[in-house]
Amino acid sequence: MRALIQRVSRASVTIGGVVRGQIGRGFLVLLGITDGDTVEDAQYLADKAVKLRVFTDENDKMNRALADVDGAMLVVSQFTLYGDCKKGNRPSFIRAARPETAVPLYEAYIARCRESGLNVETGEFGADMQVELLNDGPVTLWMDTADMRG
Repeated sequence: MRALIQRVSRASVTIGGVVRGQIGRGFLVLLGITDGDTVEDAQYLADKAVKLRVFTDENDKMNRALADVDGAMLVVSQFTLYGDCKKGNRPSFIRAARPETAVPLYEAYIARCRESGLNVETGEFGADMQVELLNDGPVTLWMDTADMRG
């Protein structure tokens, strides 16, 4: 499971001209799921994101988490995070999990984030979405459960 996390001043997702989710200060999380991912992966990655300390404190050090700054999350499914560009000019998405696998894990990730008490907005799995954001910093981090467990 992969997450591209961007610290934002604001972010929104629009589907068919209608705003589906929007947040102020917080994280825009683009979430990719591959075959072999589990509910445990979703919970692990959600816990890491929720506790991620990348907001500045009074000493201008990245030392505060979302809860410390009354932040929110906007979680958007992003199968293209598993795009393979090794061959040719057209990415292969064969490693991206099929919806029957990915949807429950996407929902498990969101549920775990919400358990922390944070406001969590979402896109819509599989929809054609327009995502707007104002990256703050910029701060952009990549998390992959395949790289994070020892």
